[in-house]
Amino acid sequence: MAGRDFRFKQFHIRQDRCGMKVSTDGVLLGAWTPVEGARRILDIGTGTGLLALMLAQRTTADVQIAAVELDPAAAAQAAQNVLDSPWAARIRVHQAAIQTFSAAPFDLIVCNPPYFPVGQVAADGARAQARHTHTLSYGELLAAVDRLLAPGGQLALVLPKDWESSLLACASRMGFYPNCRWNISPKESKAVNRVLLRLSREESAITTNDMVILSSDGGYSETYANMVSGFYLKL
Repeated sequence: MAGRDFRFKQFHIRQDRCGMKVSTDGVLLGAWTPVEGARRILDIGTGTGLLALMLAQRTTADVQIAAVELDPAAAAQAAQNVLDSPWAARIRVHQAAIQTFSAAPFDLIVCNPPYFPVGQVAADGARAQARHTHTLSYGELLAAVDRLLAPGGQLALVLPKDWESSLLACASRMGFYPNCRWNISPKESKAVNRVLLRLSREESAITTNDMVILSSDGGYSETYANMVSGFYLKL
């Protein structure tokens, strides 16, 4: 998915100016995130605008979406991707740090957050900024969510499995609790390597599901194919 452009059924992503390209993680989160009842949605670290566009496709015309991006080049490209889409009237891209971004509360916040501590993975420039937590720690992310999430609102995230416990420990300290978890394996017989999480301020029993992306024959699993069929051209 790392090419210059990426075409979906209803929109087109240009990504040559963005540190992080369209990824399976982003597509998973955009297709999976529950949107029922949400009228105001915030996408933190929008990058190419992928999540904002996927959620616009999945929601009705009265839903407004704010997409916040720190990097100026990525924010400009996300804004162009939005302008070229069918939903330009209801997505607004903001070039800003989420730590200082201010707006009316949101019913739903989504984020594909940075997760590598500084120095763990070699990377440079915009890609490093997009992938490393020195620009947005879990504490800073959750503080922003606490400030911007409406009462009864929800936060949806995708994370590497190895970083789930760190984020949940931080979330618990700030009064956020997991309500739903999907464990994702890249293929059958492979270990879980990422998780989809839904959190809220309400502590409740967590529901857990498991999903593989690729079946043993190399094709998409039925569950994954059904989840993303509204987006991928070849499904």
